[in-house]
Amino acid sequence: MEHLDIPKFLGLMVIMLGVAKLAGVLAQRISQPAVLGELIAGMIIGPSVLGLVDPNIEVIHLLAEVGVIILLFEIGLETDLKKLLQVGGASTVVAIVGVALPFILGYMVCWFLGLSNLVAIVAGAALTATSVGITARVLSDLGRLQEPESQIVLGAAIIDDIIGLIILTVVAGLTQGQEVTIFQVVKITGIAFGFLIVTLLLGSLIVPLLFRFVGQIDLSGTLTVPAVILAFSLAWLADQAGSAMIMGAFTAGLLLVKIPQAHEIEVSIAHLGHFFVPLFFISVGAAVDVRVLNPVNPANRQTLLIGSLLVIAAILGKFLAGYAPFWFRGKKSVIGVGMIPRGEVGLIFAQMGLSSGVFNARLFSAITLMVMVTTFIAPPLLKFLFPAKHPGQEPPEPEGIEDLVTKP
Repeated sequence: MEHLDIPKFLGLMVIMLGVAKLAGVLAQRISQPAVLGELIAGMIIGPSVLGLVDPNIEVIHLLAEVGVIILLFEIGLETDLKKLLQVGGASTVVAIVGVALPFILGYMVCWFLGLSNLVAIVAGAALTATSVGITARVLSDLGRLQEPESQIVLGAAIIDDIIGLIILTVVAGLTQGQEVTIFQVVKITGIAFGFLIVTLLLGSLIVPLLFRFVGQIDLSGTLTVPAVILAFSLAWLADQAGSAMIMGAFTAGLLLVKIPQAHEIEVSIAHLGHFFVPLFFISVGAAVDVRVLNPVNPANRQTLLIGSLLVIAAILGKFLAGYAPFWFRGKKSVIGVGMIPRGEVGLIFAQMGLSSGVFNARLFSAITLMVMVTTFIAPPLLKFLFPAKHPGQEPPEPEGIEDLVTKP
């Protein structure tokens, strides 16, 4: 692991933040979400192009992880739990179909190409992931987080995270030659759902009382620091419980939505996010190896074939999942596209396959290609299907959601 001294670290921060801001502004100038510019900027300054930023450097990785935690905390602060529960049935169906369909399609692609059963399972598992951070950031930038379609995507992403955690554990066991039991799977599922339910129940009683007391202290930063401590604490607890850290951060945001100081906290966390969140997207972009796209190299042609078929399976599987809740009368295409990005989650599966020896370099590059295309294709598609709201436009009334998501 490379050691960074202070001057080099500061230089990297200047490059990453400066390029992220510039690329975000340029993307918005051509009517694209800022996150798309940040992802492309990360790819350009990453190891496979200019080589200015290595996302594997420990401090960069840590800052990126803090970035995604802050992002999901922000999203939680902007999410109404009541609306999220109203679309619970649709979210569950989208999540389940959005995991099963890409896995089956990915497995079939590998089977068709004559790859081994274990390779097909791990590759199929890599297609099941959804990177909620990318979709959530785009929806937030567009001012569309309160729409029923967005709430379904967020709800599905939470369930997807839980299912993904289970799949990741099972796949890790398979790649290490372990026997995976039903008891293990049930235990992981129970812990993930249990953490979410217990945290929301206990937190809804404790957090308002805590912040009522904190609000009486007349000192700058009194609300911001406890809010960040709550987000980090729940992220840590989620990890200790065997769940996903981003789920803990998102839950912290949900718990603070209804307190009187919610808007003040949201504004201060948004300022904090301006520093940390772009580091996450720059890091995701930098992890992409664009050299696999060079068809002049004969070794890349088979990689491009496998990768292209996996891209089709990955996009098709998630997009069709958006149409699974047949009773929903909103824009199902938005839900399908919102579930497409694999981002850093897909790269985790790819890295696991490579480090365990299940994937060779060619298959790893093919999975990386799938991750890259699905990550970059979603933001402009969402922008096209779900145009940004006018700044003065009021969010939809909550009463409208029931009519859209209630089964006939």
